[in-house]
Order: sequence, then structure tokens, then C-alpha cells
Amino acid sequence: PKLLELAEQYFSLSDLIAIGKRLIGSGLIGGKSVGMLLARAILRAADPEWDMILEPHDSFYIGSDVFYTYLIQNACWWHRRKLIKREVPLSSAEEVRTKMLSGTFPPDIVLQFEEMLEYFGQSPIIVRSSSLLEDAYGNAFSGKYESVFCANQGTPRERLESFEAAVRTVYASTLTYEALAYRAHRGLLESDEQMALLVQRVSGIQYGKTFFPELAGVGFSFNPYVWSKEIDPKAGLLRLVFGLGTRAVDRNDDDYTRVVSLSAPHKRPVAELADAAKYSQRRMDLLDLAKNAHVSREFREIVRKTPDIAVELFATKDRDLEQRARELKLKDSFPYFLTFDGLLAKTDFVARMKSLLSTIEKAYHYPVDIEFTANFLENGTYRINLLQCRPFQAKGDLTTVQTPKDVRPERVVLQTTGPIIGTSLAVEVDRIVYVVPEAYAALPAGKCASLARVIGEVTHLKEKTEAERVITLIGPGRWGTTTPALGVPVNFSEINTIKVLCEVAKMHAGLVPDVSLGTHFFNDLVETDILYIAVNPDGAGNVFNQQFLDTAPNRLEQLLPTASVWSEVLRVIDFPHDEGPRLFLSANAITQEGICYLGEEAGR
Repeated sequence: PKLLELAEQYFSLSDLIAIGKRLIGSGLIGGKSVGMLLARAILRAADPEWDMILEPHDSFYIGSDVFYTYLIQNACWWHRRKLIKREVPLSSAEEVRTKMLSGTFPPDIVLQFEEMLEYFGQSPIIVRSSSLLEDAYGNAFSGKYESVFCANQGTPRERLESFEAAVRTVYASTLTYEALAYRAHRGLLESDEQMALLVQRVSGIQYGKTFFPELAGVGFSFNPYVWSKEIDPKAGLLRLVFGLGTRAVDRNDDDYTRVVSLSAPHKRPVAELADAAKYSQRRMDLLDLAKNAHVSREFREIVRKTPDIAVELFATKDRDLEQRARELKLKDSFPYFLTFDGLLAKTDFVARMKSLLSTIEKAYHYPVDIEFTANFLENGTYRINLLQCRPFQAKGDLTTVQTPKDVRPERVVLQTTGPIIGTSLAVEVDRIVYVVPEAYAALPAGKCASLARVIGEVTHLKEKTEAERVITLIGPGRWGTTTPALGVPVNFSEINTIKVLCEVAKMHAGLVPDVSLGTHFFNDLVETDILYIAVNPDGAGNVFNQQFLDTAPNRLEQLLPTASVWSEVLRVIDFPHDEGPRLFLSANAITQEGICYLGEEAGR
């Protein structure tokens, strides 16, 4: 209803006619399409100057009725209905997903696909999910459904086949376990979820046989991570990458991005310039037109081949490295590393994005998050392509709690000076689920996924006496990674019952807990109101009491007898309110102070 009110307020008749002219099939155009169009309309209404700054979108909309027709034509409708009515288990969805990946489209729809592809020619396009429930107030569906890039090269027949495969992939993503579990967790499984699609010309520039935007990222009108006293959470935050924006929304565990507070853009989460070089983006995503594929490449490799890029706008020169290379007569040295300092200091980009986010937030009466690209012209001006806009499911107020200062050192289990992200919290913890760093590091890679599944079982245990159990999940490296050597590869649906997620910087030298704001994984944490804390055992003001965690009684075998083989790696420590010591956690997101400590014995 809120989005409908906004649409009635900001869409003109000509806007609606323009949508109708680009509609394939019939039905609704879905949440992602509406969010993108609405944000643009809000900006234009606020200031006509935005017409000069926003890159025009070039989009087609595949109506939601096409999805239903596809399900019926390919004999998938009944099985899907049984899934959402819970007549069959969610785990049986794979059968119908497989069928959806090989289905056919009605001839009249194929004809409209061909006409659209003829219009785009060989320009790269992206097929994006735009379901009826997506990007709405209360449910972001962040990363739950697929988006597929089509480099869109080759013969008309090859391009059509590639496009149809992309549509099938997005349709089938409605029945992944992760998507179904998200809907079930939020009470939406039986809601009428139809999949419309948004097909857009990819924003970017062609350099030889590669295609990418110079800048991409995500933006928030509210910043849930305050790493300095100079930061105003209400000013917003950006997460920037060079190249395609997939690096900004997916967790790339071998790389970093630039996080920018819009109230203090010069304040990095890392302190020293040497750290900035160490924790800067090294790889970029792009479309390889020769291979007709979406690929990752080294930033330095692409810049060397592409002299037209205004590299000093995005990258900083390491003068020490340049000097050493000169002294050693090295001709192959590449002294640049991505900081975006030139962009932030020499252009009005920060002020422009701050204005963009606050204007849309004011209209929504709610924090928003966006995805965008920007491309720069020779005269130094730029155009922003606003790709997506949705309500950001943050609380909109970090609040504050007092962290106790008088806890005896031997009673401290964890202590951190940040990062702490989320709503400040003071709770009594009922259960710690702890992955032993050394034991996890010794696991064969193939067993890491099995451990992740066991963690999912433990965090979803239903016990007879259960009220709302407060669970803190502690483990080494990065939770939700796809690289087991860097952390535990859980899916979000496996840990959506926890209250606190703790990453301990104990995987290997040089890996810091990455503040992956803007990734789908982090949006899930924010939306579910899970507090994120990181502990660096070697950092000043940080404590990691591994002796306590390693020696406290482990209830894993008692709670889940089938998981007893994992008891050396996975420990479940309970803190009953009626016996033994009680465990308390206080975390202040404003001051970036957090402590988890043992209280007095129960009953004293």
C-alpha cells in the first residue's frame, strides 16, 4: 500500500504509457522495476536538474503473467503450489527447479523477445528478478533471486538462446531452498509470489573487447556502522567498486571494497595509508565480449591495456613503490591501488549522492538502499545510473547502551573495539555456538560445507522449554563465505535464528573481518536485526578468551546425537538461568565498544 501511494503521487500518465510500451506479455512489473522507476520520478520531482545527472535507463519489463504461463506450459505449476502450501517438503523443490531450467516459452512471447533483442543489438543486457514481493517495505529479498548478465554477442539465434537461458535461471531461482526458506521465515510462503523481470541495457563503456562501468556501488541513506566520532549515521554510506557492481553486492572473500561515510568521506575504516593499500580492491568484474561471459580480472591488468581510463580519479599512486621500482630499474611496476580518493576529494560526487539518498528517503519516510553505476565524461562531468531502490530494513536509530567498565578480566569471554554493526544491544545470552578455529582450519575443504549444515541444525533446534533463545554464533574468519579456507560457508537461512554473529580474525595472517556492508549477506543480517561484531585477538582493547570457550561443557552430542563426530570442531555452550554462571553481552554501535562476560552464579 505504501508503494502504491508513492506511485500515485509521483508517476504521471506519460510514465505509465512509457511502461506499457516496453511491457512484454501482460501482468505486473514487480517490485524492483517499480522501485527503480519511482526513485527516478522522486528525484525529477524534487529538482529538474536531476535529468542532467541521471543516465537514462533503457529497460523492458516482462510481465508477471508470463511467469505463470511458463509454469503451466512446462507442467511445473502443481508441484510449485504443493511446495508453497507445504504439502511437500521444501527440500523437494530441486525436482521442479530442474524442470524449469529446461522449459520452453510460448511462440508469441518468443517473438517479443526477438524484437527486444533486435532493438538492443549487441549491447550487453542484464535480466533481473522483479517479483511481486521484492523490494517492498519489510521484505527486501536481498540476493534471494538471480540476476543474469548477457554479454549479448553472436548471431541472433545465439543471443536469443542465451537470453532465454537467463530468463529460465531467474524463474528457477524462485524455488531455491534459500528463497523458500526466506519466505517461510518471514511468513510469506503462501503469499502469491509471481516473478516479473526487468531487462536493462548494462550501464558502462566498451574498452576494446571488455565492457564495464568505471564506478558501481550500493548506497544507504542510513549508516549502520559508525567507526569514528565524526560520522553521522543519518548522513548515509556508500560501498564503491571499480567495474561491475557484482563486487559490491556479493561477498568476494579474496578482495575488498571502499566503504565511504557520507558525513566523513575521508575517514576510512582502516587507519593508515599502508592499510588502505593492503585492504583495497584488486580484482574487478567485467563483461568479456570476446568470450561472451561475465568474468573477473586484475585491476592492474585491465588498466594497463586501457590507457583511456582516468585512473587517478579512482586510484592512488604508491610513491614509495614507484621510487623502489625506479631504483631497481623495474619496468613492469604498477604503483596504483584503488582508493577512490580523487573521486571523493576532487568532484561533487559525495554531496550529490548524499542529496540523492536524502531526497528519496524523505519521500519514502523510511531509510532506503540503492544500487547505482557512474560513468565519467572527458570534461570531468559524470552521469549516475540509478539501478535499484528499496526500503532499507534498518531500525533507523542505532541507540546506545552502557558497556560495563568494571568486569574482572577473568570473567571476560569476548571484548572488541569494533567493527560493531546493527542496533546496540544489552542481553543475557542463553547459548554460544562456537567453531574452534584451529580444529576448523585442519578440516578438509570438503567437510566445511557439512559442518555448515550441522550449524544450521543446531541453530534451529526446537526444545520443549524454549522461549525466544538468545544465541551468539562465534567462528573464525568470515561467516557466509564461499571460500572455506576463509571462514564457515553457511547460508543465511541456516543462521537466521541467532541474535549475535561474531567473526574472529583467526583464519590466516592478513585476513581481517571484512565489513561487507551492502552485500546481500549483510542486508540479511540488518533485516533480521542480527548484531554483527568482529574480534581481533591481537588488537588493542580486544579479548578472545579461547581457554573458556575450549573448556566449557559441550552440549552438542546431548542436543544432536547424530553430530557427535563434530564435537572437536563445534561446541555448544549453554547458560541456564537457574544454575551455573550467566552470560551477558553489551555492545554499543555508536561508541564501537562491546563486551561479553560471565556474571554471577545463578541463584546468588
